[in-house]
Amino acid sequence: MAQEKEPGMKTLGKAIVDKFPTTRTFDVQYEQLGPSNYNSELFGNKFERGRFESHSRFKAAFNLPFYATKSKRFVLAASLRYKYENYEFGDIYNYGTGESYRRENADIHYWAGAITATYMASLFGKTAIYSATATVDGNEERLQRLKGFASGVLVLKRTPSTTITAGVLLLLDPSSIVPMTPLLSVNHKFKNSKWDMDFILPQRILFRRELLENGRISLGTELNTESFYLNLNSANLKGVYELNQLELKSGITYEYSFTPKLIAFAKGGINNVVSARITERGERTNRYIYDQKEDAQGYVRFGISYNFFNRK
Repeated sequence: MAQEKEPGMKTLGKAIVDKFPTTRTFDVQYEQLGPSNYNSELFGNKFERGRFESHSRFKAAFNLPFYATKSKRFVLAASLRYKYENYEFGDIYNYGTGESYRRENADIHYWAGAITATYMASLFGKTAIYSATATVDGNEERLQRLKGFASGVLVLKRTPSTTITAGVLLLLDPSSIVPMTPLLSVNHKFKNSKWDMDFILPQRILFRRELLENGRISLGTELNTESFYLNLNSANLKGVYELNQLELKSGITYEYSFTPKLIAFAKGGINNVVSARITERGERTNRYIYDQKEDAQGYVRFGISYNFFNRK
């Protein structure tokens, strides 16, 4: 957007798909996480300590804008998401029984569909971007929840080397801990350097540069969230529950553009689980019934995406 005097929706779209592969027309990713030990509590009491021998994720995303006004200032887009997670367990010790046992591998399916409306306008003489998203998600059993969010972002500064935006995100979800959160982004290209900094509060800080023809390398840290639904039927837990996990990933990423539309990436590093909690479906995450602490682990992720609307 820094290269446009009056950025339009097309420029905004390019900026978004450049930063977030899952917003491209088609995106497929596979992630493999290394072994990790964990310790857990249930209803505030010690529950289990054990080991994940292996943990993998497969994700697929499809996005398609299906309506735009003549001025292109208002756009409607639809998206579909699918995720499959597999856990392989090692020895598990139960504090209540004092016994160790083995748990069968767990296969988790998650899907989501969303409609997003984006409107670009002017506020205080600066570009303003408003967005609202309604999402429905679930698992292989059934539809589980309807939720959404809305945001407003103002482009505070835009020069050939620096772009700064600020705004607010409203979370229209009863399970969220806070109803809103501030947004801040800074993209800065260093003078007489091939490096640039991409900072998005609270999601990432990356230092990037071009490497080889049609390639780009990034170093830094990203904050990711993962969630899925669990259908449980045990003595203590009966019904549908929701796992929410917050992960801090630090490492290196290499992206390569085979064509202007076809882009692949590989990344790896250290994954730290900041928080992993299970709540009753729709409950706030601070009202959790299960809390898990997990050791840091290595990870690798590969992905390829196709952006139908990219022209150059």
